[in-house]
Formats: sequence, C-alpha cells, structure tokens
Amino acid sequence: MTTTNSALGAQLLEIASVLAHQAGTMALDGRRRGLTDVQSKTTTTDMVTEFDRASEVLVVDGLLKYRPHDAIVGEEGASHFGTSGITWYVDPIDGTTNFLYSLPTWAVSIGATDEFGSLVGAVYVPALDEMFTAVRQGGAHLNGSPISCNGTTDLSQALVGTGFSYSPAHRTVQAQRVSRMIHLVRDIRRFGAAAIDLCYVACGRLDAYFEENLFAWDIVAGELIAREAGCRSGDFGGGAVTSEEVLASAPAIFDDLADLITTSGTRGRQE
Repeated sequence: MTTTNSALGAQLLEIASVLAHQAGTMALDGRRRGLTDVQSKTTTTDMVTEFDRASEVLVVDGLLKYRPHDAIVGEEGASHFGTSGITWYVDPIDGTTNFLYSLPTWAVSIGATDEFGSLVGAVYVPALDEMFTAVRQGGAHLNGSPISCNGTTDLSQALVGTGFSYSPAHRTVQAQRVSRMIHLVRDIRRFGAAAIDLCYVACGRLDAYFEENLFAWDIVAGELIAREAGCRSGDFGGGAVTSEEVLASAPAIFDDLADLITTSGTRGRQE
C-alpha cells in the first residue's frame, strides 16, 4: 500500500477546497446574472460558457500562486509544466449543460495526483452548497462529515447512474445498451456531471455509476472520493480506471454490473 504524506495531503486539499469554493461561487453568481457568451466545442451538445473559462482562470491562478512548481491540466486549455511531481486536474464546470439550463447538478472539480495516483480531490456543487473531499488513505467527506457508499449486494436493487458521449452516434449505442439493462437493475439515473455522479456513489445517493470516453479532469477528484468512501472502482474488465471506461460501485455488485455492461451491447467507445 502506498503511503501518503498527511501534511502535504492536508495542504493540497485545503488549496483545492478553497479554490473550488471560490470558483463555484463566482460561477453561480454569474449564472444568476445571466450568460452572454455560450459556444459549442467538439459537437453542438458540447458547450462552453464565459464562466467555464473564468472559473479555470481563477483556479489556475490560485494554483500558480500557492503551488508554482506543480503541473496543471485544465479542460479549457490550461497547461503548466511542473517539477514537483504533483499534477492538478481542473474541470472548471463539470456539467456545463446543466449550468446553462440552471439545473443544480454542476460542479467545480479539482484533483491532484502524484507518482502513486490520485492524492486529493475536491468537488464543489455550488447550487447545493455541497463540498465533497478526500485525501488518499484519509477517507471521504461531505461538508466535513465522513461519508461511505451503500452496502448493496443485489444488482437488481441497485440505482445506477450513467452518462452519454457528446457524439450522436455513440450516444445512440449507449442508449441502446441502457435499454437492454434497465430491467435488471432498480433504475437508471443520468445527472450529467461525472464528478457529481462519482460523489453520489460515494455518499449513497447512487449504488453505482459507469461511463465511457471521459477525461482525467472529469474523474481524478470524484473517483478518489468514491474509493475513499469504500467503493470499488475500475474499468469494465475489473482493471484500473481509465478515461475510456469508469465504473464505481458498492463493492459487492461491481463484478455483476461490469458483466452486465459488457454483455448489454456494443460499447460506445470513440474510435
């Protein structure tokens, strides 16, 4: 088992939490005033607003101030070479479509990794004022209180979250897969923000979550929070989580759900 420097972990988590809260509060205030710059990126359903960019600037500026020797990777293009061995992954607004429509399920997600993997994670949901946090080997918390995943053992009783690709063709494939499995679980939910979905598994609002074709900034913080809350995580084959395949669940249903996912149809993987 890898060890964690508790003092460093606490320091990094404090930075991540403060910046996530500041960026989320700024974006929420801006959304309430109204949007003036909404554009699409890879497809017509992949949106970006002025507050995605402003949130990333705020977070990156803060990281450069407090941790100038760390590397930074951000969804909206932030890229900073580091020498410390720490890399930050920033999703300035995870769930931009929800943000656009004033739905509450969007978040600022900030995670840091070292040579052993994910080290700290902070996911702040401004509209609900919920801060999910974790430090490797330090447990997971919601607004400072410990959280843990459900102990679900029967897949048929599992509430499962998922998400869909921005590619119309892949969305169709993924929707067909869900239609083949929905009668074998309690129900399916689609909230539209990977970081929140992972945190919802961590605190027991979902029993499991799976998705494909994500990016590191989508999952570094949330996946750590889920694991520290007692979830099992991995790809659909039981290996390590990858950007291509993410599954987090109550431990006892992981294998059954992974098998159900892989047998329910062609995976909606990007070629």
